[in-house]
Amino acid sequence: MDLQSFNSTAPEDVTPAVHACNAAESFAPAVVSGRPYESVDSLVAWAGEVSRALPWPEVEQALAAHPRIGDRVSGDSAEASSSRREQAAMSTAADDVRVALAQGNRDYEDRFDHVFLIRAAGRTPAEMLAELQRRLTHSPEQERPEVLEQLAQITELRVRGLIA
Repeated sequence: MDLQSFNSTAPEDVTPAVHACNAAESFAPAVVSGRPYESVDSLVAWAGEVSRALPWPEVEQALAAHPRIGDRVSGDSAEASSSRREQAAMSTAADDVRVALAQGNRDYEDRFDHVFLIRAAGRTPAEMLAELQRRLTHSPEQERPEVLEQLAQITELRVRGLIA
């Protein structure tokens, strides 16, 4: 969809596509109600602002829609398609990196009670593993802002991708 279509499509018809960018309950309504947008950049900037302002319970909703880094994503939903694209670099991951990521994901979930979230687009598997290991040293108070920022970056990429 182009920006003109995004701005003029009925809210009930565009909201599901926006929700696929970030599953937090208030995200899609906030972005859709901000229309019309002057440019794709202004839409993406607002989506990032909305994401960064989400209360933690809604961040947890959004996290629940994200697969683990390194998991093979199945399904044909918009979220699954986005995750497959974003994690495309994992197809080149060495076996030892895959094993370490799988263990790191389990350790992270045990420590923080949610999936490890990182903007995978533009990162190598080794870079994602290094970030996972670094973030495992955080306290929950240190980790939350990082999770929020990663969610916002992923959301911005998905919103930009929504507008062709």
